[in-house]
Amino acid sequence: MKNYLWTAGRWRNGRWMLDAWTVNGGGMDGGMDESLRLRENKVIALKRIAYFYASQPQFHHFTILVRGIPVQAGSSLSESIEQFFREYHPLTYLSHTVVRRTSKLQQLMDNAEKLYGAVDQLKSEERSSQRLGLFSNKDRHLRTLEKKLEVTEDNMRMEQSSLHEKEVPAAFVSFKSRYGAAIAIHIQQGVNPIEWVTEQAPEPDDVYWPFFSASYFRIWICKLVVYVASAVLTVLFLFFVLIVQGLTHLEQLESYLPFLKSILTIAFVSQVITGYLPSLILQLFLSFVPPIMKMLSSIQGYISMSAIQKSACNKVLWFTIWNIFFANVLSGTALTQVSVFFEPKKIPELLARGVPAQASFFISYVVTSGWTSLSSELFQLVTLIWNFLRRIFAKEEADDLIISSVPYESEIPRILFFVLLGITYFILAPLILPFLLVYFCMGYLIYRNQLLNVYAPKHETNGKFWPIVHNSTIFSLVLMHIIAIGIFGLKDLPLASSLIIPLPILTLLFNEYCRKRFLPIFQAYAAECLIKKDREEQNDPRMTEFLDKLIVAYQDPALKPSQYSRNTDSQTSPLLQSTEI
Repeated sequence: MKNYLWTAGRWRNGRWMLDAWTVNGGGMDGGMDESLRLRENKVIALKRIAYFYASQPQFHHFTILVRGIPVQAGSSLSESIEQFFREYHPLTYLSHTVVRRTSKLQQLMDNAEKLYGAVDQLKSEERSSQRLGLFSNKDRHLRTLEKKLEVTEDNMRMEQSSLHEKEVPAAFVSFKSRYGAAIAIHIQQGVNPIEWVTEQAPEPDDVYWPFFSASYFRIWICKLVVYVASAVLTVLFLFFVLIVQGLTHLEQLESYLPFLKSILTIAFVSQVITGYLPSLILQLFLSFVPPIMKMLSSIQGYISMSAIQKSACNKVLWFTIWNIFFANVLSGTALTQVSVFFEPKKIPELLARGVPAQASFFISYVVTSGWTSLSSELFQLVTLIWNFLRRIFAKEEADDLIISSVPYESEIPRILFFVLLGITYFILAPLILPFLLVYFCMGYLIYRNQLLNVYAPKHETNGKFWPIVHNSTIFSLVLMHIIAIGIFGLKDLPLASSLIIPLPILTLLFNEYCRKRFLPIFQAYAAECLIKKDREEQNDPRMTEFLDKLIVAYQDPALKPSQYSRNTDSQTSPLLQSTEI
């Protein structure tokens, strides 16, 4: 199959956003696919660097996150940070923003926003009634809401006055250059390695604030809970897979539900039940997995929404591969013979027997899951219906309606799973290839339109999902080699099986080479790129304005001035004043 590079951009916040999705189909042999993979790695890496050179200055390139900050005796947390970085980074240090626990304040602000919206709506309805010469009986309700708003405002002021006691030993530290920030990230700052721990800061709009106040022990416990919950979800989902597999075998269905025997004799009904219905039911259950995985990833201690989305993408991908591919392929054998996993020599033979038997199921799965997902992606029915209901019942304006962001955690795993099907089935059931080709061709057109004209990216990816694509493709190639070894073994062709054995080894060696050669490019920018970019902008007069904005860019949204005041008819005096940090 052919390689498809889906690339699109979008103008946001004064700069061009780049989104790149790359899909690679199965090659005719391992060497061809690995050569294509090497070429794609080079192309995507060059695109990432080219985008960096062409982009405007971005706050997160100049900022780092520092944790485990020790407070010196007689100094505040903010003073300790400033003294440390002015002493050890005197030429590049710019400013810092201390992180505070503001979850309660944010909740109060959300409540105030809802109350203010309700008050404003009631006043608007009252003015409309007066213009029509009608009398409104909503005065009591309006006074009640105004009273609640005043109480909420007082609570917000009290909470803000105590924020100095809720400082977290973490801060966003900004520098005057990208290279200065990179040095602070990659060099241990203190003698004690668990103090002054640095990492790359996310974009200001990408920061996930709830877990900044979490202790390392709490984060460790949360990660353990997430792993256990993911394992439990995987096991529970196997029961749905078994139910679906039961529908593909009429004999089992007739034995469990004998009253359907007369209906199942109808050719059309039996074809629908065994062909279309199983994959449709499976897709219905699978649609609940991405939101669950994203929720689980959000409690793992990540500090950015993009990291949460990337973690959820990984979870959904391997969940799909295990529960959709392996569970369906091995449902008739491995689930009843668990001991086979303790005998690795039998795994190729087991896959060689199970994979071809499920070819018709996966062809129908491509149609029901792939083609229908593209149509739903194009029409955006869920978002359309939700916005329609909000306009009717919540009476929201068009500017307040939801604009979707790219659902990477659901779309990328689906695309990569179809890549796996193409690679593993192109030698076993080539009939699946036209269906996949239609999916990828339609997907190129539809996703390009969505990325350009529909989605509003909340953060830039800049190729960060590419390592997931690469790892998934390498796994698919190794799986194809193992299946081929098993097939030749079943055909009593030991020489052919022996000749294929080096292929997975060479593929893994190629993967290790790619990890050394390309993975660092997707983790951080080289000093050559950073210094070159800094020198280009050194004499740019716009940098002064940018650095001024950088000083307050990472201020917690809960600490920014609010538009609500005690007099709801006026918004001239903000409720919360900016605090100097």
